[in-house]
Amino acid sequence: MANDFWILLAMVIYFAAMLSIGFIYSKRSNSSSKEYFAGGRGVGPWLTALSAEASDMSGWLLMGLPGLAYFTGAADPLWTALGLAIGTYLNWKIVARRLRRYSVVAGDAITIPDFFAKRFHDRKGVISTISAIIILVFFCVYVGSCFVTVGKLFSALFGFDYHLMMVLGALVVFVYTIVGGYLSVVMTDFIQGLLMFFALAVVFVGTVASAGGIGETVAFLRAIPGFISGTQVASPTLDPQTGKQIVEAGKAVFGAPTDYGIITIVSMLAWGLGYFGMPQVLVRFLSIRDAEEVRKSRIIATSWCVLSLASAVCIGLVGRAMMPTHLLTGTDAETIFIVLAQTLLPSFVCGVVVSGIFAASMSSSSSYMIIGASAMGENIFRGLFHKKATDRQVMIVARITLVVMFLFGCLVAYDQNSSIFQVVSYAWAGLGASFGPLMLCALYWRRANKVGAVAGMVSGTATVFIWHNLVKPLGGVFAIYELLPAFLVSLLCIVVFSLVTEKPNDQMLYEFDHYMDDPLPGTLPSGSVLVDEPMEAMEAEVRSGKAE
Repeated sequence: MANDFWILLAMVIYFAAMLSIGFIYSKRSNSSSKEYFAGGRGVGPWLTALSAEASDMSGWLLMGLPGLAYFTGAADPLWTALGLAIGTYLNWKIVARRLRRYSVVAGDAITIPDFFAKRFHDRKGVISTISAIIILVFFCVYVGSCFVTVGKLFSALFGFDYHLMMVLGALVVFVYTIVGGYLSVVMTDFIQGLLMFFALAVVFVGTVASAGGIGETVAFLRAIPGFISGTQVASPTLDPQTGKQIVEAGKAVFGAPTDYGIITIVSMLAWGLGYFGMPQVLVRFLSIRDAEEVRKSRIIATSWCVLSLASAVCIGLVGRAMMPTHLLTGTDAETIFIVLAQTLLPSFVCGVVVSGIFAASMSSSSSYMIIGASAMGENIFRGLFHKKATDRQVMIVARITLVVMFLFGCLVAYDQNSSIFQVVSYAWAGLGASFGPLMLCALYWRRANKVGAVAGMVSGTATVFIWHNLVKPLGGVFAIYELLPAFLVSLLCIVVFSLVTEKPNDQMLYEFDHYMDDPLPGTLPSGSVLVDEPMEAMEAEVRSGKAE
């Protein structure tokens, strides 16, 4: 009981600190919608890098990935982590700097739907509305996965009721997000990124030491068929009555390993494609203080990602050697990080470390909620229904959206047997296929147009649903992760529909050709203002003092 007190005290201190940050930034964040949704484009490289990674990884990094490694061995988490590490680097390398600069040229866009709409000169709001709806649908699922993590955390630590703890944890996230806006999210994500890294490092080192060292650990794991193979998956033998892994003579029973073929490897590597369409990461590129600081952020983010992923996988593997019969279902295995922290660390330190799990869930769910709120307030309400809406009205709509996302996330998370890994993989595929190909085409292909953009988003989303529910169950080559076929279908549709419809106008082509120039372009070569309509051009000239 005393141990629980110290763990709980450490976590309460942490919660209080996170809520305080929300209130500290509330005045600045509420000064305008640009401050609330993008931090006024004044976020430095360290905050940008660590907040992007913390919001991206979520509780999946500290629970889903180690749990997968613990239950079925190295293959699945190893190839997934490799795909994510490569995707992280490429996203920062080929998207970040270009998106930051193009978003300024494209009407100072502050959200991803806003950028797509202005990049393709969509004055009717079709692109922004479709992209905002996609974000809301998949981010509600994402928020639910984070709330699952919170419920499992407190249930495993203290034996508290899962549903009560899930709702209370979700409320903490909701309060500091609705009060503090984007800046509070970025600052808390930065702190949480540091805490997640500290938690992984401490538990990893402690686990290896307690398991008897690297040599003995590897020998134990090699004795489990296929457990540390990159081309096989260990097969826990389950009791058909209870669904739990069978234990005989104090040892967990495994059957013959299953082959991990090239299709499955490609599926796991395909996770990296998702980064090109992840709004919670892409919005960090929009908000960084200067495009020239992207390189520094890339180094920080990639280093954090590689070390954290490697530690998470190793914790699951070594955890099996240390506690071979402790967790007997795939769902229970997702608590291995918590169990190890409780076993290895002093109570207060354990409280700090497991706060890393809550940190991961808070950072991600808050990012998803603020982006979903911005999609509804900025892109649907102001962009489609009320173009003259004030910032105050937009933020009211955004906060109502936060309430709806909070409630829907709780509904998704109500089933405590939900697999964090599976829930995340579905939402990841949906966002990656809907926005990833479009983002690459928007930044690198001048012929892409509005029709192609709409076709790409709709086809990507539809393919994820169809492939996951109808095609994937067929097995064989069709069992590939739905992100890859959906990504390719979306890319093909963008290209085909762009080529068979009207070419981009001169305005769009000029912006594309010069958005990487210094200084950033403001006029066409002829001197005409960068707008499409004659009346708007005249008004712009009057404002700039060029008209008499």
